This record gives sequence, C-alpha cells and structure tokens, in this order.
Amino acid sequence: MRAIFFGTPEIAVPALHALAEVAEIVAVVSQPDRPAGRGLQLAMPAVKQAALALGVPVHQPTAVRTGALASWVREQAADVALVMAYGRILPLDVLNATRLGALNLHASLLPKYRGAAPIQWSIMRGESETGISLMQMDVGMDTGPVYHRVSLPIAPDEDAGHLAERLSQLAAEVTRHELPRVFRGELSALPQDPVLATHAPPIDAALRVIDWTRSAREIVHLVLGLSPRPGAVTTVRGKSLKLLEVQVAEAPDLTPGEVAVRGQQLVAGSGHGAVALVRVQVEGKRPTTGRDLVNGRVLGPGDRLGEPS
Repeated sequence: MRAIFFGTPEIAVPALHALAEVAEIVAVVSQPDRPAGRGLQLAMPAVKQAALALGVPVHQPTAVRTGALASWVREQAADVALVMAYGRILPLDVLNATRLGALNLHASLLPKYRGAAPIQWSIMRGESETGISLMQMDVGMDTGPVYHRVSLPIAPDEDAGHLAERLSQLAAEVTRHELPRVFRGELSALPQDPVLATHAPPIDAALRVIDWTRSAREIVHLVLGLSPRPGAVTTVRGKSLKLLEVQVAEAPDLTPGEVAVRGQQLVAGSGHGAVALVRVQVEGKRPTTGRDLVNGRVLGPGDRLGEPS
C-alpha cells in the first residue's frame, strides 16, 4: 500500500508512525513552518520533524486550492491519502487524487462533533466518551461515510491535553489495524445519520471567557476543555486571569463570581454551586495556586471575578 500522510501537530505523529508500519509512505504533507517561541524563530511542525526522522520527503504547500497540490498528489501514484489534523480543508480535486481517495482519522464518534475542535467540545459538553472515527472524506465538514469507530471513555477530571494524547494513541491503533482492512476491501463505509450530527467549531476568544452565572459543573468542564491551551479566562481587578485547574466546591452562600476563602481553598460562586481555583495565572505572571493569590493580596474576599476594575 502506497500512502501519503497529511498532518501537522503532535497529535498526528503516532498515526504517522503506525502508517509507516503498514504502508510505504511516499510523502508527507504538512503546513508550512511557523514562527514560534519568544524569538519567533521558524519552527517545523511536529509531523514534519517525525517524517524527516523516518526519511520521508515532506511537502508544505502554502495554498491547497490552486490545482497544484492535486497535481502533485497524483504524481506520487499513491493508493490512499490518510489525513489527521492537517489543519486545512482539502478541495475535491485533492481528495480524489489517489486511487482510494482520502481517509480521515477524526477525533470524535461521528456524526457527533464534526469540525475543528472535537476534543475540546466533547469535554466542554460534559461527554463521558469520545473516540476515533476512520472516515472517507468528501467536500463536507466531516460528513463522509465512516469505516470504523472506536470509543474511549473520558475521565471526569480529564483535560483536553491529556485526552488528546490518549486519542493520538488510539488513532495509531486504528491506522495499524483498520486501514489495511479498508485497503483489502474488508470494511464498508456507512453513511452518517445527519439527524444525530453535532458540531465542534473553532475556539474563539469569546468562548474562552467564563460566564459566572453558569453552573459550577459547566465552568469546570469549560476549563478542562480549554486546558492547557488556549485556556479559560476571567478578570480580577481589571487584569486577565487564566484558570488552569479548578474543582467543584461547596460554598452555597456565594453569588456568581464572588470570591471567598474556605479552609485552604480559594473559591468563587457561580449560578449553581461554587468553583475552587486550584491553579491560576495572572496576566504577565507565572502559574500559581489560588491560595497564593490571596497570600499575595492579588485578590481576596470581597473581589468579584468577571468584573472590570
């Protein structure tokens, strides 16, 4: 099986390695190098680094809809393109440029959570499970027929970063065991039921801002879903405060956003219940504990989160 792999971030690296076990990878397509770090030096995507270590040539087009990428893919004479977290919507000419078309490893149990941020949204919505779907790509947003689904439980306190690591390993297992079955014609792709579809749009700045009138459980899910990046945020004394780790707490007397100290915990009220601020980060400062914010007089009883100074 001759394959081309499309992928960019770290989550796709295990699938690339698994593909190398079951196919001849003729090329890898990744997004261009981007400035990163304090010095804004150009940095290679994680998938590119892994591909070069495997000795596989890497193609990094700046555009995907000019026809040039489709022509390049056809020149590789590959049987299949396998896609995971490439980061761009591929046009029909690219999807049809290999013999079996393009297959996608999507990090949800389709048709749930179609879109760019399925891991984050599955946690933010309080789901108890997610998974990997191996699907045939079409011109829609994750609407193509599905060859195989594998589910994975979500732990109650699991954040998006940890879940992404586990899903990346699951994607590798699906690649290792199910992609060869597709190649041999042993699996049939079944249409998704559009009635059951839900969506996982990109995370924007407005979504990151905590609404303290929501329940404590919803706020905890939001923080977990946005951790470690980009992070859920609120304000205190006119400064941005990123919440890195929170828990549901007991403080029934607090109003939404009201701050208090309960034992060794710094807590804030919500629309239902309270939230313990375990690890936080004030803008321009290092991460610290909620209790240290009180000791440092950054905030304390009487403050209200989410209000300007």
